[in-house]
This record gives sequence, C-alpha cells and structure tokens, in this order.
Amino acid sequence: MVKEQLLLQLYSLEVLHKNNFFSKKKKIMYRNLYRVFPISATGSSTNTTLISLKLLKSNSNSLRRSPSLSSSPRKYFTTMSEFHSLEALDIKKNPFTFSNWKGNVVLIVNVASKCGFTPQYTGLESLYNKYKIQGLVIAGMPCNQFGAQEPGTEEEIGNFCSVNYNVSFPLFAKIDVNGESESPVYKYLKSQHAGDIKWNFEKFLIDKHGKVVKRYTSADKPESIDTDIKNLLSEE
Repeated sequence: MVKEQLLLQLYSLEVLHKNNFFSKKKKIMYRNLYRVFPISATGSSTNTTLISLKLLKSNSNSLRRSPSLSSSPRKYFTTMSEFHSLEALDIKKNPFTFSNWKGNVVLIVNVASKCGFTPQYTGLESLYNKYKIQGLVIAGMPCNQFGAQEPGTEEEIGNFCSVNYNVSFPLFAKIDVNGESESPVYKYLKSQHAGDIKWNFEKFLIDKHGKVVKRYTSADKPESIDTDIKNLLSEE
C-alpha cells in the first residue's frame, strides 16, 4: 500500500510537469529525474522508487519556495509607477515626492492668478472638498508661460489663492510646462497624452496606480470632471 501511494504521488508530479505547472527550472529537474529513474503509474522496482523519492525530497524545499507556486500573486502596483517616482517643490519650495500619492486619484492643473479661467479655482476647491476623504488630490502647478498671467512669487500666489478662493488643496512652486526648461512632471504627463500645453488650467487625471487616464482642456470646467473622478475613486 505504501509503495502504491508513493508511486501515485510521483505520477501526479509527472502529470503536473507535462501540463506546464512547474517553472522552467523545475521542469528540467523533473525531466532529468524521470529520464534516470523511469517511473510509471502501473509499477516500478522498490529500489528505483526509493531512489527517486530521495531525489525528490532533496529538492522539496526549493520547490516550495518557487515563485511559480505562490498562492497569492503579487499585485502590479507594489512596483512604483513612473508617475509616483516624480518629484516637485511645493509652494514653500520644500521637496515633495509623488510616491506620497500612491493609492490616490490625482488631478494636476497648471494654474494662474490673472487668467480668464482663474475662477475655476472655485470648482476645483469644490471637487477637492467633495472627494478628498475618498482619496482625491488636486495639485495646482503655477505657470507664467501664458500671457505672463502668473507673475507673482510663490508667497503671493499662495496668499491670492487663500484670500480669494479659500484654496486648501496642494499648491506647488512655479514651473514651466513647455520648452527646454519644462518640469519633469509635465514632460512625463505629455508623454502619456501628447501635445504641448496650450493655456492655463489644462488638467490631467491620474488613477490610483499612477496611470494618466485623461487630459482636459482649459475650457473643461472642473464640475464636468466629477463623474470621471468618482469612477476612478471607486476602482481598486
């Protein structure tokens, strides 16, 4: 009875091997094992069985450690995305890494204080207050490249946003979004959705895993993005 059970176990391993259950390394190991010590389901010598089992036992620890046999697959977002490896200076010029936003839905906007679209701050703040508990982050990136409509210092920009629009979402230091001196942040964003930034208050929406899923024009009002944000927040 013991012999039959052992033979059945070895035969089961052969079936798994033939059905691509094992990694390439383990396939080679078991192919060599059966070439030297052929075993069938119907019978085998006792010595051959014992020798085969001894070889099998000696490799059992490495077999259990094989990644191909893992019962819990590794999720892809455990590896940092390119977006989450980006860095920028906040409005006080302190370094900030986007890895802090892993698991958040992020809306990035190039903002300006003296633009016809500046009142969009109201809609952006409304979105932020509505969804920040669920994980929304809005990042305002001041830029003076369009009509010189953001001429102030970071301190002046921060005060303007606070006094006039009660902005509470994160603001960052002034950057360029086009050209040779463009921010690495915008270089990456545009690599995902091509084309230079055309004006203030263009928007990029990024999902929880760092994928840039959509780009919006300056004319797209914040409230028109509500449904897209809600859908991304509901995803795993």
